[in-house]
Amino acid sequence: MDHRAEVSEFLRTRRDRITPEQAGIIGGSRRRVPGLRREEVAMLAGVSVEYYARMERGELAGVSTEVLESVAQALRLDEAEADHLTDLARAAGPRPRRRRRKTGEKGVTPAFQRFLDAVTGAPVWVRDRRMDFVAANALGRALYSPLFEDPSGRANTARFTFLDPAARLFLPDWEENADGIVATMRTYAGQNPLDKGLTDLIGELVTRSDAFRQRWSVHDVRHHRAGVKRIHHPVVGDLELSYEAMHLPANPEWFMFAFTAEPGSPTQERLRLLGSLAVTDQKISPRSTT
Repeated sequence: MDHRAEVSEFLRTRRDRITPEQAGIIGGSRRRVPGLRREEVAMLAGVSVEYYARMERGELAGVSTEVLESVAQALRLDEAEADHLTDLARAAGPRPRRRRRKTGEKGVTPAFQRFLDAVTGAPVWVRDRRMDFVAANALGRALYSPLFEDPSGRANTARFTFLDPAARLFLPDWEENADGIVATMRTYAGQNPLDKGLTDLIGELVTRSDAFRQRWSVHDVRHHRAGVKRIHHPVVGDLELSYEAMHLPANPEWFMFAFTAEPGSPTQERLRLLGSLAVTDQKISPRSTT
């Protein structure tokens, strides 16, 4: 990705979405577009117009933390967006650091798999920053069984969401899920612009999916931490699950997701059924219907 273009488009799209009224700017000449002008952002951030214009051209090298915070406040960036701006500024240095892979990231250790397997009452699974499946307990694998139907054998949540027609049935809130995946990938790309695997995946999806390409052009970012996910499972039917996302310090490129159901709910009963099928090793047909 062109780093300067990335910075320029991110700042421009954030500026375009704020009206003068939202920013507390009253009056002024007639406008061709609803968003703020560069000079208005500069005024709100307390920097010169020339300085902000240089930032919006993608020149973030040497920009101080204080200026970044002022611009973030002027543009009303949320936490994820402000962090993304900081990541872009860090990557604008002369030699952005490549995120080094630690020994533990080369594979799933027996001890880590035993930990996952010890969690029997909730689906748990792990993916990396490239959206590739890494590991799961039996219930986690059963829950996401359609993900493993890719003939290429590459279990990847982004490819599944945008390239597999089954995803729209599996994910009733497909639009929301698609928005979230793209925003998360944009965040990861800002944190590590030298990740060739992630860059290649983005290039593949931009080429192959109009839905991905349209979302990528919006430049939204997000922190993927917790929420509610609705799933239409091909074997046990509709599920509504709360999830928590966790970082794994021993493997900084990996993220673990744990899902729980409301006690006494139909989802809890269906999860128990799914768990019994997984434990008894009964075949779960991802393309069957309920």
